[in-house]
Order: sequence, then structure tokens, then C-alpha cells
Amino acid sequence: MYKSNLPYPDIKVEKENIEYAKLLMYPYASMVSEDTATHLYMYQSFILDNNIGRILENIAIVEMHHLEMLAKTINLLGLKPEYKSNDIPWTSNYVNYNTNLKDILKINIEAETLAIKNYQNLIKVINDKYIKKMLERIIVDEEIHLKIFNDLYKENR
Repeated sequence: MYKSNLPYPDIKVEKENIEYAKLLMYPYASMVSEDTATHLYMYQSFILDNNIGRILENIAIVEMHHLEMLAKTINLLGLKPEYKSNDIPWTSNYVNYNTNLKDILKINIEAETLAIKNYQNLIKVINDKYIKKMLERIIVDEEIHLKIFNDLYKENR
């Protein structure tokens, strides 16, 4: 329900490539990243102690799996998966602490839309069949999250 039933690909790379690893650090631990999404959705689940909170918690768990896949891939590419991008450490300032439900849903719709766009751009510039498969699979889940947030927004107008 919160992720596709399609299997996740094995985490592999064709060969070490530091430049690809650096590119993957952005969706791993930047302002628009799996790390930020995990923290954001968990925070939102804590303040929304209802069905929407449980939905957010489950989506955060899927985002954590994406974070893990990216970390393992970055490591295989030759970098340590530290919580930073372009040498800028990840910060909790990236989390939007808005508590208004409609605003939360709009923020999440924007975040998922941007994440999908960023992954699509990475697929265009990374020439590694294993990484492309992983990114394509992540997009499938992100599209499910986007649909959930859009549906919740429509229900809560």
C-alpha cells in the first residue's frame, strides 16, 4: 500500500565511480533527500496522532529503505555514505516543522514531486544499468507516495 509490490533490485554497480557516488549523495542526504523525507514524515507522524499519522509513519519506513539502498550503492561506488552532500552536512533545519494539515500535505506533494524529478534527472546522467534500475524502482514508490498525498489533500480540503 505504501510501496509497490515490485521487487527491489539487487544493490550492485558496474564499477567504482566516485562521480556517481557524489551525485547520489544529493538524494541520500541533502535538503531534498531520503534522509530529509524520513525525518519529515516521522515528525509529521508524531504530531498527527491519527490515521494520517500512521500513513506518514509507514511512508517514512519506505523512505528509510530507499536511504539504505542509496547508502549501500554510494559505498560500492567508492565513497562512505556520510550524511552530507557537496560537503554540506545534513541538518534538521531541512525538516519543515509546519503543523497545519493542509500545509503538511502541500509540502509533501512538493517534496515527492521534486524527488521524482531529481531521480529522473539522475537516470539521464548516470550510465550504470544497476543504478538506473534502483533509481527507477525508487521512483515507483515515490509515485505511490505522491498519489497518497494528493488523495489525502483532496479529502482534507
